[in-house]
Amino acid sequence: MVQILTWGSSYYLLAVLAAPIAADTGWSLPWIMGSLSLGLLMAGLASPRVGLLIGAHGGRWVLMGGCGFLAAGLGVLAVAPNLAIFALGWCLAGVGMAACLYDAAFAALGHLYGAAARRPITLLTLWGGFASTVCWPLSAFLALHLGWRGACLAYAAIQLVVCIPLLAFFLPGGGRGEVGEDAPRRASRIAEGTTLHGRDLTRFLLLAGIGTLCGTIASAMSVQVLALLQSRGFSLAEAVTVGALIGPSQVLARIVEQLSGGRHHPMWTMSWAVGLMGLGLILLAAGFPIIAVALAAYGAGNGIFSIAKGTVPLAVLGAERYPVLAGRLARPALLAQALAPLGAGYLLATGGADAVLVMLVTLWLGSAALVALLWRARDA
Repeated sequence: MVQILTWGSSYYLLAVLAAPIAADTGWSLPWIMGSLSLGLLMAGLASPRVGLLIGAHGGRWVLMGGCGFLAAGLGVLAVAPNLAIFALGWCLAGVGMAACLYDAAFAALGHLYGAAARRPITLLTLWGGFASTVCWPLSAFLALHLGWRGACLAYAAIQLVVCIPLLAFFLPGGGRGEVGEDAPRRASRIAEGTTLHGRDLTRFLLLAGIGTLCGTIASAMSVQVLALLQSRGFSLAEAVTVGALIGPSQVLARIVEQLSGGRHHPMWTMSWAVGLMGLGLILLAAGFPIIAVALAAYGAGNGIFSIAKGTVPLAVLGAERYPVLAGRLARPALLAQALAPLGAGYLLATGGADAVLVMLVTLWLGSAALVALLWRARDA
């Protein structure tokens, strides 16, 4: 529930509210959407520190603090008199996003359960996949009855009276630190233990590259998929209908992964994820006549990649240092996700849909090559 509400209050918020905000204020729609990119940039900058805090103190207080920052940012958005203050609100929300969305939640689960965190991570992404399904209608309802400012205040209140209490009462506060070890000593030990060398450094860099490239693809597709479909001759209504297949495909793929019961190494999950994403992109770029097949394949791959990016580092780099390294891995991916929509939008305007698809397939080829190298590094 917390992940549904935090994603709906942040990453998915402007999908519904951007148009009402522009209509009410007269602010430029690209600048309104760009403020979310600013929030993602802040999240990327903050994520390594979040990982270190989770490693030292556990996840409960950090995730609660993330919800608090998100509530503060939403409050600023609600009262913003101009675009500069609106952007400031997204900066605060970005810090909250770093501390309460998937990357922080994965780190918290890794801190709590160690190598056994794979199943909780899979369950978390399964339920988190319903964020847009739940919160887009909720956002539309709130905007209709309270206005966009009231909707932001309502989401801020939800963070304070729903998400924070849920974390406080239901997320265990302990971790796997040594008995009697205080938080400062544990933080120092963990920081020293996360200095990487040799094969560990190679694995870390490969994971960072895979996460960054796949995150760039997902971020660009989330913004440009309707434009890409319209370039293939679909009307806007048809594009929306066909594009809606991505969400259910993500959830269905996560259910299949959950039903597998963790009987295979997480590297296979990552390989299938990247492979399915690539299949969907190649079919889309090649003009495959059944567009639904391409989007379903892409959506399935993107859905289980959310699991793989949490479980593969846990398996490959080890549970003890996982919270800190997860925070470091999140930084380049979040920075890329912040910039990808801007780059894809520019490419669409200057080179058309084909140029965007060529870029996405090229990025996928890079990620596939890095996955192959990670298999070799894992077995070395």
